[in-house]
Amino acid sequence: MATTGASVQLIRNATILLDVGDTTFLVDPMFTPQGEMPTVTDNPALPEFLTTANQDRNPLVPLPDVDLTYDAVVVTHRHPDHWDEAAREEFDVDVPLFCQPEEADAFTDEGFTDVRPVDDETSFEGITIHRTPSQHGHGELAEGMGPVSGFVFEANEIVYVAGDTIWYEPVEETLDQYEPDLVVLNGGEAQFDQGEPITMGIEDVNAVREAIDAEIVVVHMEAINHCLLSREELRAETADVHVPEDGERFSL
Repeated sequence: MATTGASVQLIRNATILLDVGDTTFLVDPMFTPQGEMPTVTDNPALPEFLTTANQDRNPLVPLPDVDLTYDAVVVTHRHPDHWDEAAREEFDVDVPLFCQPEEADAFTDEGFTDVRPVDDETSFEGITIHRTPSQHGHGELAEGMGPVSGFVFEANEIVYVAGDTIWYEPVEETLDQYEPDLVVLNGGEAQFDQGEPITMGIEDVNAVREAIDAEIVVVHMEAINHCLLSREELRAETADVHVPEDGERFSL
């Protein structure tokens, strides 16, 4: 297989098209039209005590007009801003679908026939896919958010999609182990009125920047009502970090 490099195109929120060599992965698809999903605290999977600074309906912005051509789907976890009903209805049932083992049965129950849970690593079209640890917040709140994962895609270039995580030791260990060329972080500093942020903010992104000499792209911003860190604020407080607009592509 001829390797043509790596690139990431932000669709919206955490939804990205990731090109590694000649293979394209659609990661964390959320296709709901603007405003047709409730505020995040209406998610029955979340602890009932959580509240947010606003009650805006999601997504906050429309889906951009982009060409969604892909070879496989990757879902880091099944929160509705990463996998929604509109996505379930979009895909053919035999699409190759990579996920964390804890959620494989849920995809099978939805009728998908080529579900590929990644315990440690697997391969697809010449790309090695490693599942990596993530922590969706701090303390008891992180436990209540359920299991989450990141993924490393390894070919001639190595791309690390960290998923919904804060900066913590296993993220640093993943950077040290795989030495990725491109790192995709979920920013936005998503938070509730209770507890600490559950995705990366300025300090987390700067910690990654200091830890590795790689290209860093930050997504998961300005699309969901509990993501309060703006692109402008992140750009002002970081250096040598790419913060794309919806629809924008970054290539190595």
